[in-house]
Amino acid sequence: MKIRGGLIGPWKSCRLMRKEERMMTSRERVLAAINHREPDRLPIDVGGTEVTGLHGIAYNRLKSHLGMNDGHTHLFHVYMQLARVEDEVRRHFAGDVIRLSFEATQWKPGVLSDGSPCEVPAGWNPVRLEDGSDVLMGMDGKPMLQRHADSPWFSPAGPICPFIQTPEDVRKYTPVLRMMDRSAWLDEDLTALAARAKRIRETTDCAIAGVFGGHIFAAAQLIRGMENFMCDLVAGESLATALLETLAELHVEEFDHYIAALGPYLDVVTVADDLGMQGGPQIAPALWRKVVKPHMARLYGFMKSRMKHAKLFMHSCGSVYDFIPDLIEIGVDILNPVQVSAANMDSRKLKTEFGRDIVFWGGGCDTQTVLPHGTTDHVREEVKRRIEDLAPGGGFVFAQVHNIQPDVPPDNMVAMWETAKEIG
Repeated sequence: MKIRGGLIGPWKSCRLMRKEERMMTSRERVLAAINHREPDRLPIDVGGTEVTGLHGIAYNRLKSHLGMNDGHTHLFHVYMQLARVEDEVRRHFAGDVIRLSFEATQWKPGVLSDGSPCEVPAGWNPVRLEDGSDVLMGMDGKPMLQRHADSPWFSPAGPICPFIQTPEDVRKYTPVLRMMDRSAWLDEDLTALAARAKRIRETTDCAIAGVFGGHIFAAAQLIRGMENFMCDLVAGESLATALLETLAELHVEEFDHYIAALGPYLDVVTVADDLGMQGGPQIAPALWRKVVKPHMARLYGFMKSRMKHAKLFMHSCGSVYDFIPDLIEIGVDILNPVQVSAANMDSRKLKTEFGRDIVFWGGGCDTQTVLPHGTTDHVREEVKRRIEDLAPGGGFVFAQVHNIQPDVPPDNMVAMWETAKEIG
């Protein structure tokens, strides 16, 4: 059964009705939208999470295009090569959200794949090979992550825990699994993160998005290797169930400490688990409901019981239409990235069927075709269309679909955010 919402009228007429309302702060604007109320203008996310960000190369090119030559490009997420968005850039595009995630305490000079400079965590030490690719070695001395010479980001070189083969191995290596969502080079501790959250709250009026992670399905795929884990799901399920159950319980323990320290400051808490592909679900919905969903429900239910006012934001790529009613059922408040180019992910259809029950954070511009390859006019038309589909009645935070990659022209980034400011 589909949960249905409804549009409440043309977005432009909604704008006219709001002209005399007072200007909201960024935080008030985001809170209104994620509580399904129309704010004074559309809230905009410019790198406010680790799934609405900019690749370091794209960020360097954008800053150069804008004539912003001060500061440094810090890669806070080295796998995806994502840049920390500086306040000057966020303010330039009227960004309303600030990301809060563990970072490195020490940095060192680095080089992006196009040769442009950046800063990387001091503990990040991949090996550069003769062909221009990079490899990060795992605990077993074998490649764990790799970046091919023609790739802008790192990806797994294979199962990251090949030694986990049985349910008994899951129990034996639980201390290793505890580290899944926290890389060693991100050495900021929870006390320091809470102090930083407090400073952000006291010195800005932005909404704060806390990046928790909470990977269960995706973590199991990384641990066992995607093909192996998908076979595990249908091969008696004992290993898959042991792994999923352990990951969920470890996340529950971690979140208990996390929210105790950060709860007063967070407006949104983000989790991520990709369930879709371009053409449809990556797992049969019936199998997911039987084997995976109970463990996600366990974690999300606990999180919702501990969050006093923050909303639960879930990132799930691809065609996730078939899962949306289930996600609503287990407590997801916000869906990202709203991959509008995937099957069954038409923005108007999503808003009509689910807009009363879930917030759409993303979907503001297609990043597979329009943003990298379209003209600025194409970008503007795309942004207008998505805002008209998703903004009425609140429940929408503007962001492009997932992270901006190196092939996106700076002119198109500017056109996207400027259009969102102008018509939102």
